Amino acid sequence: MSLPPFHLAFPVRDLEEARDFYLGTLGCREGRSSDAWVDFDFRGHQIVAHLAPDEVKERATSAVDGHGVPVFHFGAVLPMEEWQEMAKRLEAAGTEFVIAPYIRFKGEPGEQATMFFRDPSGNALEFKAFADPDQLFAT
Repeated sequence: MSLPPFHLAFPVRDLEEARDFYLGTLGCREGRSSDAWVDFDFRGHQIVAHLAPDEVKERATSAVDGHGVPVFHFGAVLPMEEWQEMAKRLEAAGTEFVIAPYIRFKGEPGEQATMFFRDPSGNALEFKAFADPDQLFAT
């Protein structure tokens, strides 16, 4: 399945801090930038960190599978092996997880590996994986 890249813009409190996280921690590649924003290649998608410290704030959570999932979040669905490697790398780096890596909806349709953590500005990210990729939209 070939999907067109999506575009997401989000606020950050500091562009250098965002660069360190998205380039160093997540392994993104930097695209264009200015004094007010930075483009990142997020697994083939364009995400843009905009310097907007007044927009960085605490956000609501929603109950999902017994956890408080940040309502506003973004991320990627990875192949299981890549998800496991990322989880190990983040754990080894001492990442503070909002929801530590685990299997959600175990034994149910849509069973998935998931983890949530925040960037330095508090934006929540979720990375997930499916043992069976056909379960992505299972009901």
